[in-house]
Amino acid sequence: MPEIFRLFGLRFLFYANDHQPIHVHVVKGKGSVVCEAKFTIEPVELIANNGLSKVELKMAEAIIEENKEIIAQHWNKFFNNDKG
Repeated sequence: MPEIFRLFGLRFLFYANDHQPIHVHVVKGKGSVVCEAKFTIEPVELIANNGLSKVELKMAEAIIEENKEIIAQHWNKFFNNDKG
């Protein structure tokens, strides 16, 4: 599970078996107490939420919007879709 970055207690990552379209999972917590949301990056849009608060979702959305190019670069590098 490649982690892209970690900010404000939120981990931004994707899973090794993920699929198109490019999206990012936002995870908070560890062990049996884990909350997770899933966002597409183009456009930045919430797909699913399992326990993150409205405040956390807004923060995650803003972070993804600011970093969607970085997220796409990590995705493309991991899944060998690098165009450069």
